[in-house]
Amino acid sequence: MKNFEPINKAYNSVFQPDELSIGITVPIENYDQGLMPTMEHHLERAELLDELGFKALWIRDVPFNVPSFGDAGQMFDPFTYLGFLAAKTKKIALGISSIALPLHHPVHVAKSAATIDQLSGGRLLLGVASGDRFDEYPAMGIEYENRGELFREAFKYIRGAQQSYPVLETKNYGDLKGDIDILPKAKNHKIPLLMTGFSQQSLEWNAKNANGWMYYPRDPGQQKNRIEEWRALVAATSLFDKPFMQPLYVDLQEDDSFKPEPIHLGFKTGVNYLNTYLYHLKSIGVNHVSINLRFNSNRMERTLERLAEKVLPEFQKNKKSAKI
Repeated sequence: MKNFEPINKAYNSVFQPDELSIGITVPIENYDQGLMPTMEHHLERAELLDELGFKALWIRDVPFNVPSFGDAGQMFDPFTYLGFLAAKTKKIALGISSIALPLHHPVHVAKSAATIDQLSGGRLLLGVASGDRFDEYPAMGIEYENRGELFREAFKYIRGAQQSYPVLETKNYGDLKGDIDILPKAKNHKIPLLMTGFSQQSLEWNAKNANGWMYYPRDPGQQKNRIEEWRALVAATSLFDKPFMQPLYVDLQEDDSFKPEPIHLGFKTGVNYLNTYLYHLKSIGVNHVSINLRFNSNRMERTLERLAEKVLPEFQKNKKSAKI
């Protein structure tokens, strides 16, 4: 098995070959009855994640509150918010899942991402996507049908911005002729870019260009096939393997033996089944799971502490997995 490429502190910590790590999606609160969270206690809970040993926290890029989408995310600007959290945490990786590249000029994304990576000591993971909320595009004067092309140009621009005095020619974002530079640069040799879904590209393009793949929860058999396809394409185009991650909605119950009941993109369950399920994801090649507690019915601090006590130790590196 190939190793993953060493990129920055966050990437090297969160993604390990044949291992699975656990993160949490922000907002860390229950807001299942509405579009918008309160964001109360958000800082204390982010600091608690850091203290308890979760590998990553993940925020989202939601420029507009689109009611039909059903979720305003953490509401705060992702880069401003991560800059704030970078100053308030010490070890946890700071992830964005994901910046809708066509809705931003890539020079701003490159500069903001490198700034956070520098200020946090290399703790940034940058998820990128083409975006799928139609209403945002006409609101910004951008053609929705062009988002695939815009995504590719922005992706390559952000990659090129890591070079000193880059030379870049684009159709949609202007040209750089090597006489001006974009500062700062990433803490190490580049920002890790994690593809979300297909982003209007082929899986071959994604495997060749991205540093990892975020995909949505699927039936484990389907997910296994997707991961195998991804890894085969990566092996054909890269010197390094590349990780696979997914989100998972969880409503954690006090009874460890509580049998799973389906909820949106996840389940209501006790710890025992949750660990069994996560072991299975690990066995099919998932390297990281970001748990979303939007529908969690118990007290949030209690839930985070129970996950840290009964789930995180099961997925420490080199711990043998129980048979399932």
